[in-house]
Amino acid sequence: MLKKSLSLILLLNVGFLFAQHDEQTYYPDPDLNIQKRLTEWQDLKFGLLMHWGAYSQWGIVESWSICPEDYGWCERKMGANPDNYFEYKKEYEKLKTTFNPVKFDPEKWAQAARDAGMKYVVFTTKHHDGFCMFDSKETDYKVTGAGCPFSTHLRANITKAIFEAFRNEGLWAGAYFSKPDWHCEYYWDPYFPPLDRNVNYDPHDYPEKWEKFVQFTHNQIMELMTDYGQIDILWLDGGWVAKKPKDIIQNSYQSKVQNSESGFLKSKTVNQDIRMDELVQKAREKQPHLIVVDRAVPGVFQNYLTPENRVPDKMLPYPWESCIIMGGGWSYTRDAQYKSARELVHMLVDIVAKGGNLLLNIGPGPDGTWHDDAYDRLAKIGDWLEINHPAIYGSKPIAPYKEGTVCLTTQDDGGVYAVYLADENEPAMPTKISLASISPADNATLTLLGHDGELKWERLGNGFAVAIPPSVGNNPPCQYAWTIRISELNREDY
Repeated sequence: MLKKSLSLILLLNVGFLFAQHDEQTYYPDPDLNIQKRLTEWQDLKFGLLMHWGAYSQWGIVESWSICPEDYGWCERKMGANPDNYFEYKKEYEKLKTTFNPVKFDPEKWAQAARDAGMKYVVFTTKHHDGFCMFDSKETDYKVTGAGCPFSTHLRANITKAIFEAFRNEGLWAGAYFSKPDWHCEYYWDPYFPPLDRNVNYDPHDYPEKWEKFVQFTHNQIMELMTDYGQIDILWLDGGWVAKKPKDIIQNSYQSKVQNSESGFLKSKTVNQDIRMDELVQKAREKQPHLIVVDRAVPGVFQNYLTPENRVPDKMLPYPWESCIIMGGGWSYTRDAQYKSARELVHMLVDIVAKGGNLLLNIGPGPDGTWHDDAYDRLAKIGDWLEINHPAIYGSKPIAPYKEGTVCLTTQDDGGVYAVYLADENEPAMPTKISLASISPADNATLTLLGHDGELKWERLGNGFAVAIPPSVGNNPPCQYAWTIRISELNREDY
């Protein structure tokens, strides 16, 4: 059994094998330095994602309401002219003139993230609407631009302040950056009406215009790579902005023609080549260890995959990260309901047992504050990790990954961690925890993290049962989940 698990661990860490699953193919980066850096990133396990921009004032989904597509998340509900697209877009873009998050305190956020056990942050430097949360010289549609009241603030360059605060607490810095830009005239040319999320002209027919957009994009990313200290992750969103083979474009065009009378055409396939190879080369000249996440674009520049707002149902044999909303939406929403600390701890354990990282999203409010529930959840996760961190950081998956309510991880020293996920109505530990899929070695010691002393156990067939004394079980060392460490597994299973 462990032969299989060791093979999977090898596949997870060695970067020259292809992996296929139900989403797409993973192509490892051939750069050995990047492979090493990815292994270090996989050991971090827990990070923070923040969606924040002028749109937070309306408490709406970020950017998408100015995209003319027939999806629920694009519905226009705010402003004085939600029924008139062009008037609505003008009103949306005027949110820049009222964005003034005077309670912005990145040190408070960074300390809360550190205390929660988070090891890296990914911040939205620019979403699809094109509003820059950094001091880009390529546009005036930015938080530091004229007309934005926050532009005179000492920390108007929000991205720089966030990266500095989080780095000072020991976290890696990651820059979320949207490849599409719905404000840029070289992407949505004012001469043409936008039809969907894509560029609103054919780059093949207007190569000079498209080249201006390519240079605009490269220049903005190079600003982030040059002027904002060490950047560990470049997290690129908007996977439709990518180089497309001619046959895919032709098939997409024929499909649209054949189905043009069937309903609203939400999107099309257009070759939007921003020359990623050239861009990554330039970026890594400034940031040699930069992890690049070109989301949803299969290739060597998608260094890890990012299942969105879900946890895969199985172990994935390549670097991956689930980005999950803590409460409300990706961006700030009024009266947001936050996931419970129990649910979040269980989610973290489940993801780590399957070889992934958890990137947990918080949407700051328009005044620059987090909801009190966000701080509460982070503090409780931190309390749990204070005791159970050996089962999480630096751990590797081990088959069968999960048995019933118990998740499994292992460390390089051979120790195995069985994390029992407690039910909501289970304040005390059970008197006995049994597993049928693994078995300790004859001389193995079993301990409960957070409690001194060894636990008694017995072999049951190919598995085992460990006894939890009532004095321990009725006063567990933590809430939500309890971790049994097995010093060594039965070598007959190797």
